[in-house]
Amino acid sequence: MLKLYYAAGTCALASHITLEEVGADYSTVRIDFKTSQQNSPEYLAINPKGRIPSLITERGILTETPAMLAYIAQCYPEARLAPFDDAFAFAQVQSFNSFLCSSLHVAHSHRMRGHRWAYEQSSFADMQRKVPESVGNHYRLIEQYMLRGPWVMGDSFTICDPYLFTMAQWMEGDGVDPSDFPKVKDHRQRMSERATVQRAIAEETR
Repeated sequence: MLKLYYAAGTCALASHITLEEVGADYSTVRIDFKTSQQNSPEYLAINPKGRIPSLITERGILTETPAMLAYIAQCYPEARLAPFDDAFAFAQVQSFNSFLCSSLHVAHSHRMRGHRWAYEQSSFADMQRKVPESVGNHYRLIEQYMLRGPWVMGDSFTICDPYLFTMAQWMEGDGVDPSDFPKVKDHRQRMSERATVQRAIAEETR
């Protein structure tokens, strides 16, 4: 059985939704950021990075959302959440998810985790002022060049879709108006109507 360590309101939701999509036999463990549980000795023994999410598998521990999403999809190929029979198409899936991880998520993190990059409070404030612009620019790229519609990769639902949906939950908090990005907004609404998404969110918010 797979075990997902998550915290509410984090990128762990993408893996949580994907586990629901494939019908995996899995359990979850909630990590409380308010008590800094991610930095506890018990959790650091699982993930020394002190980050969420982590996925416990029968072969060991996985971290980093793009890797976890690909692993889940590969373990359940019958769900067809990634085009494993097409090397180029799968690389496109990985490219999109890597962009979310390395660019969009980092820009978002400048709003509340400036201590990762700087020491001075003034630097934190400057990063926060930049967030609506930097995050908005990333969504502009997604809107214009990456989101094919109705799903990220076109007609096929893939592991890109739970990941984009998870990030898009943070748009308003980042000072980005979803109405400026109608394709992303429509994708977010379509995702929110899926039973798998509703189940994952219900567990994380109860």
